[in-house]
Amino acid sequence: MMRKILFILCSAYIYNICSTTGVYTNSWVVELAERSTESVERISRKYGFTNMGKIFADSNYYHMKQRAVSKQSFQTHLHNVRLRKDPVILWFAQQSGKTRKKRNSFTPPTDPLFHQQWHLSESFGHNIVVAWSRGYTGKGVVVSVLDDGLEKNHPDLAANYDPAASYDMNDIDPNPDPQHALYKKNRHGTRCAGQIASVANNSVCGVGVAYHAKIGAIRMLDGHVTDLVEAKSLIFNQQHIDIYSSSWGPPDTGAVVEGPGFLSQEAFLRGVTQGRGGLGSIFIWASGNGGANGDDCNCDGYANSIYTVAVSSTTDRAVVPSYSEPCAAALTTTYSGDQGKRRKIVTTDVHGSCTSEHTGTSASAPLAAGIIALALEANPTLTWRDVQHLVVRASRPANLKTEDWTINGVGRYVSHYYGYGLLNAAKLVGLARKWRAVKSQRMCQHEIIQDRPLIISSHLSISWNETACRWGSNHIRSLEHVQAQLSLLHKRRGDLTITLTSPSGTPSNLLSRRHFDRSSARFSGWNFMTTRCWDEDPTGVWTLEIRNVGHPHNLGMLTHLRINLYGTDEHVNGRRMERTMIHQCSDRNLDGSCRECLFVFTLCYTTF
Repeated sequence: MMRKILFILCSAYIYNICSTTGVYTNSWVVELAERSTESVERISRKYGFTNMGKIFADSNYYHMKQRAVSKQSFQTHLHNVRLRKDPVILWFAQQSGKTRKKRNSFTPPTDPLFHQQWHLSESFGHNIVVAWSRGYTGKGVVVSVLDDGLEKNHPDLAANYDPAASYDMNDIDPNPDPQHALYKKNRHGTRCAGQIASVANNSVCGVGVAYHAKIGAIRMLDGHVTDLVEAKSLIFNQQHIDIYSSSWGPPDTGAVVEGPGFLSQEAFLRGVTQGRGGLGSIFIWASGNGGANGDDCNCDGYANSIYTVAVSSTTDRAVVPSYSEPCAAALTTTYSGDQGKRRKIVTTDVHGSCTSEHTGTSASAPLAAGIIALALEANPTLTWRDVQHLVVRASRPANLKTEDWTINGVGRYVSHYYGYGLLNAAKLVGLARKWRAVKSQRMCQHEIIQDRPLIISSHLSISWNETACRWGSNHIRSLEHVQAQLSLLHKRRGDLTITLTSPSGTPSNLLSRRHFDRSSARFSGWNFMTTRCWDEDPTGVWTLEIRNVGHPHNLGMLTHLRINLYGTDEHVNGRRMERTMIHQCSDRNLDGSCRECLFVFTLCYTTF
């Protein structure tokens, strides 16, 4: 522990040493007077070296490694004193690190509306320009927008348009162009696509977050939207498309409980198990715009799915927008606009135009899709679960304002409005580069209430001791998603609130009061999902509380409760990075490029 503290306190001193003397490794190059195998073996044994072979085939220069010596040190090793005195050794050099910089430079985009894209500015915290300055712009990544179409010949999209990522599910043809009518402007998909992959430096509109990514669209919202249409859209060309961005869902009236149908559920499952060569398709989803109606995105089965990344919104003032819905399934947050004179999102619009009026969680989901495209460029081997792990770790409360921030059982701030906070692109690509894939997903089920219905009056509390399948093959040590699968009926469904509390004391509001939900229809096997316990150990006492906050004489009945735990047997939050020497930026220019670099010694104590 003392060594950790000293390294933190002395970081500035380490920078000065590193700048002058270099970093010495545990590798030596040794020139021997004799070429015989016996001589090489004798020298290796004498100094504890491992002979790694000749440097040049016709020479006596050998690469020697001393595994008992630190891989990185700020001082030469005492071995050098002994080596100098050995008559068999003509010359040697302990190898030291050198600073080398790629001779490329980053210039901010010159697009005419770039200066109006406030959400891309470094002062707002997404750090997208920093990710660009590191060379990540979405190259090699394919994103498809599932919406009302895409104006594929738009001058700010045409160069990045990908026909292989596009289809018209409404008219059954390859052309995703939106259909326009006097009473209906199908511009939503074109606006979302521009946020993701508008071309940079082309003198048109602004720039997309992943401006070198390929962009396509599935036109599927401009006609009869059936379970079949949704399912075919979700699995379209899943070996070619990396990310599916969706800014739609059931009506945000505050009275609807609806999710994917049978075929769409199967499509999600096939997407994460078979898409991207088995790594899993990435599904990005807007959390919903029903805030003014008191809606809760846990009643939206798409945002509430374990297979999607549910994205919430914040405004330019870092406050909760009027339309935002709270829910325990929200994973992360990106910027959007709000009503009135608040700044909105600049992007492409139909008829080859631009707009500065895009808003809602509809704008937040594609912004997240673009940022995640940068991460997939940094590490194309990420699985769908790796992406969610990284999003959790790359999201921070920043200055987002809400009263419901909670610290969960592993020390992360989490909110029902913001998930884990504002998504940081620079952090995301940095983590993605060195991320090691998580172990396979495990699912542990526990039947809590079965064949013994419980009456819901004003308050019902149920507690149980969870073993998390400790003695079986599905034992979970680190949580990812938790589902409380409930079947219940009540005279007025919207008067119910449901809270799940983990053994670490993390509360998840699975259902908030919905004043407009006057239905007496039951929740039938509905999976209320939470991501708020991510990386926690599920072992211990859990508590589920159901409250009737309406008329006290309205009764209900809980007929079934099952807990589904998803995660892995690995202690993911305890991962340790190898000790390495990395360069960071101590001072940046206004465009996000690095003005002055420093070296930082990162220790194996570092955890995610």
